[in-house]
Amino acid sequence: MAKPFKRLLITGAAGRLGSVLRQALATQADTLRLSDIESLGPLAEHEEGCQCDLGDYEAVLPLLEGVDAVVHAGGVPLEDTFAKLLNGNIVGTYNIYEAARRHGVKRVIYTSSNHAIGFYDRTEVLDASVPHRPDTLYGLTKCFAEDLGRYYWDKFGIESVNIRIGSSFEQPLDRRMLATWLSFGDFAQLVERALLAPRVAHMIVYGMSNNRETLWDNHQARSLGFVPQDSAEAYREQVEAQHPPLRHDEPAARFHGGNFAGAGHFED
Repeated sequence: MAKPFKRLLITGAAGRLGSVLRQALATQADTLRLSDIESLGPLAEHEEGCQCDLGDYEAVLPLLEGVDAVVHAGGVPLEDTFAKLLNGNIVGTYNIYEAARRHGVKRVIYTSSNHAIGFYDRTEVLDASVPHRPDTLYGLTKCFAEDLGRYYWDKFGIESVNIRIGSSFEQPLDRRMLATWLSFGDFAQLVERALLAPRVAHMIVYGMSNNRETLWDNHQARSLGFVPQDSAEAYREQVEAQHPPLRHDEPAARFHGGNFAGAGHFED
């Protein structure tokens, strides 16, 4: 049976989530083109690799040639200096979209973050329509990328699904993640639904599993056909035994962005 795509590009393919996609999306494309600033390791028969800096437009431009769609998971994954975030997350994401435009690529799936809205109070359940309230410079770069995708949809018709990932690890690591956890399996499913949906225009969804606690209204993701299979409840007893209850005045208890919201300015 023919696969849905001839060639998919995955940026950040050597990272934690990129490695998940490298395995999961092998069933969706004849060829996976992989990119990362770090070594990609041995390549499988269906993989093409390119080690490059996304901030280098001349290196990014050929990555998009012959590509049907992009899963953009590359960039700086945590708070850092503005210079590093500027190159990896702002310039790098612009380069991906501009190279997509140049080569006629019509869909980008972007790994955004809940830190784009991290300064909202946890008493509020948010949907994807709320204005940005970034909790860090890192979160600010995610706001830029979401708006960049909007610009490229409105002006050039390039579709985007921006996945505001909660906390995607093998299992929840603390009490906050009982609400924000996204299992690797559910992450892979959400990316697949975003790739395969007939039309997405410019969409923002939340990346979270079927957790009992929730901070986000995720009806947009459901419209893609996303049905999460996992839940942080399976880990509740273990997590609560290892981590004492949060004080109400702690950032992780007060804000959607947790400790990111409570951290000082990185460059101070």
